[in-house]
Amino acid sequence: MTQQEDIKNAIECMRKGGVILYPTDTVWGIGCDATNPEAVAKVYKIKQRDDSKALICLVDSADRMARYFRNVPQVAWDFIDAAMPVKPTTIILDDATGVANNLVAEDGSLAMRVTFESFSKELCYRFQKPIVSTSANVSGEPAAQNYRDIDPTLLEQVDYVCWTRRQEHKPHTPSSIVKIAKNGEVTIIR
Repeated sequence: MTQQEDIKNAIECMRKGGVILYPTDTVWGIGCDATNPEAVAKVYKIKQRDDSKALICLVDSADRMARYFRNVPQVAWDFIDAAMPVKPTTIILDDATGVANNLVAEDGSLAMRVTFESFSKELCYRFQKPIVSTSANVSGEPAAQNYRDIDPTLLEQVDYVCWTRRQEHKPHTPSSIVKIAKNGEVTIIR
């Protein structure tokens, strides 16, 4: 299967409300259409995670990211320009809009990352919406750095498992996480 066919299959699955397992710019992720509340609920169920704990979304560009927040402080753009291309950095911003309500934290914030890795970037670009990206593991268990690390029970619970990068065996780490308040105040979370 080519990477383009893999992306096409993953997109078709998400458009139907399905959940995918896919390689990201960090660890393997469980994903779905971030605008579909039923699909987001499936991800929480698969993760065995309380829906009060927010999930991260991936997008392909800063322009797309801006569409899902009412206000993006200048310091967020600085992080996108400086930190994200060097180290995957998830930014939590206030006043999220246009995504599933069960994806937004109680305080109205949303965690989002611009991906620069070729597969996940192309997947996000072609999907044209944010994609949920939470580590491929049951909540509290270690994140799956590579495909071979994914718990077989997770493979049975999703609707599509991407083929791209399944043979890869190298270390991957989760993203840094930074919360940026409306006033520009920065808090390093991870």
